[in-house]
Amino acid sequence: MRAFITGGAGFVGSHLAEALLDAGDDVLVLDDLSTGSIENIDHLKSHPRFGYHIDTVSNEAVVAEEIDRCDVVFHLAAAVGVKLIIEAPVRTIETNVHGTEVVLKHAAKKHRLVVIASTSEVYGKGTDIPFSEDSDLVMGATSHHRWAYACSKAIDEFLALAYWKEKQVPVIIARLFNTVGPRQTGRYGMVIPNFVRQALSGGPITVFGDGCQSRCFGYVGDVVQALVGLAKEPKAVGEVFNIGNDEEISIGKLAQRIKTLTNSRADIVKIPYGDAYEAGFEDMFRRVPDLRKIKSLLDWRPRLDTDELLGRVIEYARERSNSYR
Repeated sequence: MRAFITGGAGFVGSHLAEALLDAGDDVLVLDDLSTGSIENIDHLKSHPRFGYHIDTVSNEAVVAEEIDRCDVVFHLAAAVGVKLIIEAPVRTIETNVHGTEVVLKHAAKKHRLVVIASTSEVYGKGTDIPFSEDSDLVMGATSHHRWAYACSKAIDEFLALAYWKEKQVPVIIARLFNTVGPRQTGRYGMVIPNFVRQALSGGPITVFGDGCQSRCFGYVGDVVQALVGLAKEPKAVGEVFNIGNDEEISIGKLAQRIKTLTNSRADIVKIPYGDAYEAGFEDMFRRVPDLRKIKSLLDWRPRLDTDELLGRVIEYARERSNSYR
């Protein structure tokens, strides 16, 4: 199989590239390095079945050429992270919606399979926990920029499924819940790499809000195996799937757990959302996936629990810290 990965130098994309190469597939990556990093794929450059373009998904000539050469497109290119979404809502909307439009338009010409990475953010302020793929999507007001990402990814889903219905373009929607692992940066507000960095440096560990909000964290290695599995399963076409882990933990307890696992003496400090992001910021209180659909289709289960994935992130952070000394 020849795979084309948009956003392939990003956190999830680089792990996906590794997994595909390990499985014997050919991989071509496209990334403009706006949130990805060339460092994430440095170790892959010498691989005989790997290639890459440093360019944007808006470059239709490049996208068209690589879709023509591939068997499957993994569309991961997106503006991500709460901090980036708040600071650059125009970039968020344009990158997410237009990029998906370009990919689908050219995939339609060659009838290529497209696996689109969506997000648990599309569930918005929903309270029907756990979230199943057919749950209602409950968004906040358009005056709150925080919801721009969720809405843009929901539009991506609508557009992809419209291409499937109207033009028979094979598409699969993967709603990724909070995904964690080595190479993830805290630069755009990702909570675990930020907590780990703060704990290892002596703190303080900064919890936004009251810490009672909860999340479920899935290991990136488990997530990419699910993506690959879906791409190889014909029954997944035209469907939406939650991917992640359903082990729930509050952000306050997460901070304490990281402090314990790192043997840190850092203080845990709570910062109001208005100070951390913007006045009137709205958050999702709980975000828990219903994983029955993907489990029933694939022989797939999340392998790592929260403590195990935290251990891997902490080990990676320590190795990087030592390499700079």
